[in-house]
Amino acid sequence: MSALFEPYTLRDVTIPNRVWMPPMCQYSAAPEGPDVGAPNDWHFAHYAARATGGTGLIVVEATAVSAEGRISPYDLGIWNDTQTEAFRRITGFLKGQGTVPAVQLAHAGRKASTDRPWKGGAPVGPEVHGWQPLGPSPLPFDANHPVPTELTVEGIREVVEQFADAARRALAAGFEIVEIHGAHGYLIGEFLSPHSNRRTDAYGGSYENRTRLALEVVDAVRAVWPDDKPLFFRISATDWLEENGWTADDTVRFAAELTAHGVDLLDVSSGGNASGVRIPVGPGYQVPFAARVKSETSMPVAAVGLITEVEQAEKIVANGEADAVLLGRELLRNPSWARHAARELGAEAHVPDQYHRSV
Repeated sequence: MSALFEPYTLRDVTIPNRVWMPPMCQYSAAPEGPDVGAPNDWHFAHYAARATGGTGLIVVEATAVSAEGRISPYDLGIWNDTQTEAFRRITGFLKGQGTVPAVQLAHAGRKASTDRPWKGGAPVGPEVHGWQPLGPSPLPFDANHPVPTELTVEGIREVVEQFADAARRALAAGFEIVEIHGAHGYLIGEFLSPHSNRRTDAYGGSYENRTRLALEVVDAVRAVWPDDKPLFFRISATDWLEENGWTADDTVRFAAELTAHGVDLLDVSSGGNASGVRIPVGPGYQVPFAARVKSETSMPVAAVGLITEVEQAEKIVANGEADAVLLGRELLRNPSWARHAARELGAEAHVPDQYHRSV
């Protein structure tokens, strides 16, 4: 039996295999009007293709808990009924293919209000659907980004409620798993790191204070998310800074605390909070961070980061470095990667009835 194609159960949800799709923004939602932030035909076709390709779990891209929480004006959101209802078509189809639908709930913080990557990704203003970003401190991401408005304590409480409300909507939309986005230098990650959090109140300074918002969001989401459904947390294991940043040691420590607060799996990525850093990118370059969390805590983990080859993915799971692998760009290139991998490993992956003649 291939380790990559063993089912995996968290709480009462069983995922048919360990080949998962991470959240990858499509920047394809309407930026204004009645359908702002709602998934459309592009999103349906995009996610449906990976489900028919045998992917066990699909985490829908960063989905904003508020309009100002979007990375770009073209991001998905889940703060109103129109968006919630539009997701039902996607979740229903994924379930029909045996794929578990998940969604990443996100707030972009100081990195919000930017253009689409293929348009340069620069910050945009109100004249092109932009807005004023928020952050833990009035520190811009880099010289090209605006100074964010520092969140007040009242504003922080509002953000926590927005995450809880988004989780309620995710349940109504048919998702089986929610993931809280605490990575890549977006709002929760900005609070975690001393590089971006210079507050002097209860949400800044010490490790305990900097992790406060993340834990409050986890508690608020867990309070409304059913006990029988899993909760994930995505983290950047390190800022890749030599000093004054979030570190792998912090991640291991925090993973244990997240377990105690009801998180079921840590999705381990890295970087994104500090501009201009050098990251030693290579095949599986982030896997050691996931492996360390798995070996030093009781938290299940998923690994991500240039995982492309079948043998590579199989070894990561078989060797116990991670409980699952998340294939990003490779699934963009090959929506049926899971089915091809199953054939190579002598395992089985879902094949739609309509495609059986190809097997």
